[in-house]
This record gives sequence, C-alpha cells and structure tokens, in this order.
Amino acid sequence: MTSPTPPPGPPATVGIVAKTRLREAAAVVANLTDWLTARDVGVVIETDTARLVERQGPPTCSRDELPSAADLILVLGGDGTLLGVAGRVARSAASPPILAVNFGSLGFLTEITLPELYPSLESVLAGTARIDERRMLHSRVLRNEAVVADRIVLNDVVLGKAALSNIIDFAITLGEQFVMSSRADGLIIASPTGSTAYNLAAGGPIVHPMVDAVLLTPFAPHTLTNRPIVIPATAPVRVTPALGGAHQSAYVSFDGQYGFELAPGDSVTVERAARPLRVVRAESRSYFAVLREKLKWGER
Repeated sequence: MTSPTPPPGPPATVGIVAKTRLREAAAVVANLTDWLTARDVGVVIETDTARLVERQGPPTCSRDELPSAADLILVLGGDGTLLGVAGRVARSAASPPILAVNFGSLGFLTEITLPELYPSLESVLAGTARIDERRMLHSRVLRNEAVVADRIVLNDVVLGKAALSNIIDFAITLGEQFVMSSRADGLIIASPTGSTAYNLAAGGPIVHPMVDAVLLTPFAPHTLTNRPIVIPATAPVRVTPALGGAHQSAYVSFDGQYGFELAPGDSVTVERAARPLRVVRAESRSYFAVLREKLKWGER
C-alpha cells in the first residue's frame, strides 16, 4: 500500500465474483444486480457465480475475462478468493480496482464487512472512495536460465521441502549481493501485504504495506541465528535450493494458488511487480485497526 491514490471515476460496469459454491452469496449477488441496475451501472457476473443466482440476468464471463470486462471488481468471499482475482488482474492488461467483502473466517485482506458493502459502493459511485495500492511481487522459476514459470503474487512465494525430504540449503542473493545461506524446511518470500499471512505464522515480522520491501523468512531453520530479514525491494531476489541428494526435493507455491516440484539446479527470482493492485479500503478503519480487529494485535 502506497499513499492512497486519487479516487477513480464512477465505474460504468461492475464485475461480481463470489467464492466457489458460496451459497450464502446468492441473495447478495441478486440484490447487488438490482441495486446497480437501478443506478444505471452495468453488471457482469463471473460464470460460476451466476449459477448461484439461478435466474436470468446480466451477461457473464469467466474469471480470466473479468478484469477486462469491468471497471470495478466486487469480490465476495475470503482472502483466498481475493488472491485468485488479484492474480488474474495482474496478468490482465486492465487494472480495475477491487472491492472485497468478507465471507470468510478471518478476512484480513477482504476487510469490508457485509453491512459496509452498500456504503462502500456508494462512495465508489460518488468518486470519494479510498483506493490503496498494494505492491505485488513478480516471480519466475528458471531452469537452465529458461523461464518455466512466470507468476505475479500479492502475498508470497514459498519454497518448501517435500514431506519426506531432508532439510534443504537455500542460497539467497539480492541483485549481485550474496545475502545468506538458509538451512531450513523452507523459505517464505513475502510482500509487506503478505507479512500478515504465512510469514506471520512462521514467526516473521509485520511490515506496514507502505514500506517498499521484501521479507525473507525461513521456517523451521536448522540454526537459531537464521532469522527473518526485511530487505529493500530495489533488486531481484534469487533463491537457489540445493537439491543434489537422493532424499531432497522441494516445491514452490505462489500465493497458495499454484505450485509445482522444483528440479535440481532450478532457481526462483522474485522482484517488485511493475503494477500495484488497487483495493477499495473500508471508510471506518485504518490498517492498524484491522490488525487489532482481525489479529488481536497489541492486546494484553
């Protein structure tokens, strides 16, 4: 999150997407459609979400098509749903803001509550909504210097050993500088937004989203001195796991949405993505209020 960007103009078309098979969202989608249509705002509904409503209505499109079909995307679900939509926005040439409404159990990223849905939409239509920019990370997997995977994430890239693998040595560089060798079960490379996700569970620090940084957090490290570090996002981070042994295998995952097994010699690079994700913020609370409310941060 950089400083808030100027409010966007009123959207001509709002795209609606809900968590897969979220029956509780059916009535909300139907009411939203009527509410927006009454205000002369176009509506397009993601194909699976439209099946929840079970009535003839607005046009539909796939999740991959949604970013180019809408000026604002309304997400109904939890953080996982938002991460999936964020990845699709990042891969699209369009860059619509996202208004995410929490239907999950935690909803740290989907911070807007259901009672706040219509006031938040009204502020978007009025052009007064607060829009935060969340920096994303661009990751590539290199095999013999050829790119075999290319992903943009909002939270993190995670390298971890397989269930029956021995512990792994990870060599880490920042640009041309050697950072450290980490002997651990795995390594989390997180954005400031992702600092409150897997990074936090693994003992990493909370980093305010306005900080232009990348977090490196080993999990289950072999030595007590192998601690998390916050580094500037000024150069690519490159991680090369040592996978030469017969009982060594590692996987890489991107925002928990996609992943695969790494081959010996593979390396993973992570750098600041060219474009941030734009997110509509709740009017009633700050970032620190979200920390206190969702994570019970600072409570005694």
